[in-house]
Amino acid sequence: MRITHEADYAIRVVYCLASAGHRLSAKEISEQTGVTQRFALKILRKLIQADLIQSFKGVSGGYILNRTPDTISLGEIIESIDGPIAINHCLSNEFDCTRVAHKSECGFQKVFGSVNAMLRKELYAATMDRFT
Repeated sequence: MRITHEADYAIRVVYCLASAGHRLSAKEISEQTGVTQRFALKILRKLIQADLIQSFKGVSGGYILNRTPDTISLGEIIESIDGPIAINHCLSNEFDCTRVAHKSECGFQKVFGSVNAMLRKELYAATMDRFT
């Protein structure tokens, strides 16, 4: 599994907001994270949809965390951008294996599933307050 650049930037954006502790404009977020403003706006929309941040319109508008940093995890940020974490495509419900009749019979799938569960557990245990 590889985290996309978009998910990596989303982590930067959430970290920036968590560190600031107050409302920031898209321009300020872009400048502080090194993410272009256009790409930051795309990421911000996804984070709003995931209910991780709030946006405010108007002259004093901007963005702020919707929850405290100790309740926002790396796993939640990554999945809000990239979708479900899966180290192998065989873990997806949409995948139809041609090797075995049932996924539950596959030794590889069992190992991948176990490793994937450990990875998700660690990413969901790592909350943003740990980094601010």
